[in-house]
Amino acid sequence: MNMRENCIKWIVFFNFFLLVVGCKSSQRLDSGIEKKTTQNWVGTWATAQMLVEPNNMPPAPGLTDNTLRQIIRVSIGGERIRLRFSNIFSDQPTVLKSVSIANVVEGAVIDGKSQKTLSFNGNAGITMNPQQEVFSDTFDFALQPGQLLAITIHYGATSQKTSGHSGSRTTSYILQGDQLNNVDFAGAVKTDHWYSIMGVDVIAPKKSATIVCLGNSITDGRGSGTNKQNRWTDILSARLLENKATENIGVLNLGIGGNCVVRGGLGPTALDRFDRDVLSQEGVKWLVLLEGINDIGGIRKAEDATVRAEELIAAYKVMIDKAHAKGIKVYGCTILPFAKSFYDAPFKQEARDIVNAWIRNKNSGFDAVIDFDKAMVSEPGSKTILPNMHDNDFLHPNELGYKRMGDVIDIELFK
Repeated sequence: MNMRENCIKWIVFFNFFLLVVGCKSSQRLDSGIEKKTTQNWVGTWATAQMLVEPNNMPPAPGLTDNTLRQIIRVSIGGERIRLRFSNIFSDQPTVLKSVSIANVVEGAVIDGKSQKTLSFNGNAGITMNPQQEVFSDTFDFALQPGQLLAITIHYGATSQKTSGHSGSRTTSYILQGDQLNNVDFAGAVKTDHWYSIMGVDVIAPKKSATIVCLGNSITDGRGSGTNKQNRWTDILSARLLENKATENIGVLNLGIGGNCVVRGGLGPTALDRFDRDVLSQEGVKWLVLLEGINDIGGIRKAEDATVRAEELIAAYKVMIDKAHAKGIKVYGCTILPFAKSFYDAPFKQEARDIVNAWIRNKNSGFDAVIDFDKAMVSEPGSKTILPNMHDNDFLHPNELGYKRMGDVIDIELFK
């Protein structure tokens, strides 16, 4: 074999080698692309942020230089997660010196073997500036669907104005000093509020998605059982997890007690918080909107009833359009009966009738209607809630009422 033939042989061999290596590299690249496109961030838990009122602030010894353990119930599970923290309504920095999560055994007691310490940009802690929210780094954790999760924060300096969520319906626990690795939290001071925590996201298969439930105290769960996780949103979440076709659907409760849609009330109005509480959530495919009773309850004069109803309808249209622009379906919920409650007045009933009639109208813009009024009214034609399903105020459902609300929702809406 002459030199020319040897050169041709080696060129052919080398090109074949490059082809084989290139195919394998391409396969690895394609596999990486496939993995990336079949996974996405999805919210599994969230809570609406507000400036904590003075009577709901952390009790002594407070948060500064102390440790707070908070309990949440997630919806969908995952193997890779991140947490979101808030200093949005504060006017001073808040220092998270260290943060961990763990599975809950009972009450404040955690499973120490499951405990995982978080990092922030590779660091153990982070300083949240005023009006800032932050994410932890992504980390591995075997988060089970519907489980209770303990979030433990050792604080440094904290803002006097605290961002959080007052209506947690769940007990939190405070101990002095650095108690991050304290498993049982014996002797902790208890308070039924959440502070600083804002959301939990999971990396989930591409077919996964989440539902945002935007509302007031009826979504927030006033009248449900403390530490029972039995708000109507919890009931809905449990039903979705039990169904094979919907087990990858998360539920985020963004209710605020006393909240209004257009003006007044507690916390930012639904319009003002819409971008943060709905559009900034990960993997949102549906919005369930149940809000307006506090706007109607705040009407002072009969001549204002129609005006307020029209304002609510205009606000709903704004929220529908903003959600639709992001590819989110919007399900409108009728306002529950409230005759005999402290809000009751003929002109307020008139406003509710106008709003509910519009919600039910096929031209409203809602993609579907969840008729809570029909499900909770004592009898056809009445304006009074079922007698055994309210929290002794003819306005807020009790535990049985929330069970009914969660059960009447057609889960076919989320398939």
